[in-house]
Amino acid sequence: MDTLSYKTISANKETAKKEWIVVDAADQVAGRFGAKVAKLLRGKYKPNFTPHVDCGDNVIVINAEKIRFTGKKMTEKVYLHYTGYPGGQRENTPASILAKPNGAEKLMKKVVKGMLPKNRLGAKLLGNLHVYEGAEHPHTAQSPKSVDINTLK
Repeated sequence: MDTLSYKTISANKETAKKEWIVVDAADQVAGRFGAKVAKLLRGKYKPNFTPHVDCGDNVIVINAEKIRFTGKKMTEKVYLHYTGYPGGQRENTPASILAKPNGAEKLMKKVVKGMLPKNRLGAKLLGNLHVYEGAEHPHTAQSPKSVDINTLK
């Protein structure tokens, strides 16, 4: 007979209940919005959260071009990357990223990627993020439920 009455239940790939969620990025502050989206992707709002398993939801972000930054961050914040060649350090501002094709999608993924784990799990979780610049998305077949991001902590 098992005398332990409480056992820690750890989720795995088969037992994780993944849902599709739509969140609206219109007039949201980028960092605060990105943090909540990262928590949805990881599954931290679920009672069976397991740190080493992808138990989060698939998140669809709409109206990504309407995201905003506070203060002068839109023009003065700098994202650096290195090409791999000597003298190959490049810098971008959020305004310059938004000006490019699919810029809102790239900027939103960059914001959320910085808030996910820096390992294989983080890369897999970023694949569960779907960002669209307008209010339309092609995932109606998954029957996603709409979530007000301001109600989440």
